[in-house]
Amino acid sequence: MANENPIDFTISKLGECHFPSPIKNRHFIPEDDRLLYGGRLKDLQRALEAHQEPPAMELAGPREKIFFDPKELCCGIVTCGGLCPGLNDVVRAVVMGLHDEYGVKKVYGFRYGYEGLVKKFGHVPMELTPKGVSRIAEMGGTILGSSRGNQDAGEMVDMLESLKIGILFTLGGDGTLRGAHDISQEINRRGLKIAVIGIPKTIDNDISFVQKTFGLETAVSEARRFTYAAHSEATGARNGIGLVKLMGRDSGFIAAYTTLADSQVNFCLVPEVPFTLSGFLQTLEKRLKEKAHAVIVVAEGAGQDLLKKEGGSKKDLSGNVLHDDIGVFLRNEIKAYFKKAGMEASVKYIDPSYTIRSMPAIAHDSAFCLLLGYAAVHAGMSGRTDMMVGSWKGEATHVPITLATSKRKKIDLDGWLWEAVLASTGQPADMA
Repeated sequence: MANENPIDFTISKLGECHFPSPIKNRHFIPEDDRLLYGGRLKDLQRALEAHQEPPAMELAGPREKIFFDPKELCCGIVTCGGLCPGLNDVVRAVVMGLHDEYGVKKVYGFRYGYEGLVKKFGHVPMELTPKGVSRIAEMGGTILGSSRGNQDAGEMVDMLESLKIGILFTLGGDGTLRGAHDISQEINRRGLKIAVIGIPKTIDNDISFVQKTFGLETAVSEARRFTYAAHSEATGARNGIGLVKLMGRDSGFIAAYTTLADSQVNFCLVPEVPFTLSGFLQTLEKRLKEKAHAVIVVAEGAGQDLLKKEGGSKKDLSGNVLHDDIGVFLRNEIKAYFKKAGMEASVKYIDPSYTIRSMPAIAHDSAFCLLLGYAAVHAGMSGRTDMMVGSWKGEATHVPITLATSKRKKIDLDGWLWEAVLASTGQPADMA
């Protein structure tokens, strides 16, 4: 059957590239080089049988001709949303890539998210130099500061025009990417030649058409320390229960990978899999009667239907639904359940979220950040815009922002990741 709505990976461009790249003795990516999106033979066969071109992504990397004259170019970087390991690594990579690869001399860092692009907030842009960013990867957080929420696109473009910015690099999640798209649209309405390049930042790994986002590996590495602690607490008491709440507002990747990284976890609760309180508590009771201890990992967005919401769902400044605390809820319900059953149970609750997200990136994440930062620089210099860089099948790729924000990536419950979680924990596939 033909694909009635083929995925469109077309990337917007500011115009023709006329300047020769200053990069020497390197492999340049041909403009027509593409990476197949689908990974299954049947997907390719289906497209060919329907006489359609299979969906394919642009490969990221340096181009032989570039759009901007590096000697005249000024760039800007902004970090938005919550903290995430690797933010400083990406800032450093973008600055070093612009300077070392292309000879761009002026790079501004806008302070406190999109607020830094609005004059009325009074945040003076920070000039970023190779020397100034040389050691920032050793620190957690972001030297630029961050904030949630979009600002008026017109006011932000006013700031870009006043500073003669040619490329704006935005680091953030889906809210930040939508803001970047709004900025691109306003730039287009004004007929300006300013590129907007997104670098997806979400510790939850929930951006679509990207295999993984930076910070995920660091988050899992740090989270495992807390599941180790939870296991020690659980086995140190009769009917001990270690409960660890991890990040994952709508997608449970951190919880799932942490569970695989520590096979001592017995329950993994994620937003993608609904469960009933009675079904979970009865399964937990059975586990305690058999093993006398249990370790539970719960993603922050799991089980939200079980919590009583008064006054409707509230949202943060980025438009994300503010979830009630499932960790505290489960802790209290577990205690009440076993007390009513007349069964002794010792519950130790750990919430390390802010500790994890503010850590410096581990080595592999840091290297990944550099690859993304350099890919973003090459994309911007080639005049591409309204797009983000990502990774797919081990390659750096270009993805239109509108496509990346069209849906949220979630765990495939029929895929190998969730199958491995069920095998590792031994928990029932259905706790309803």
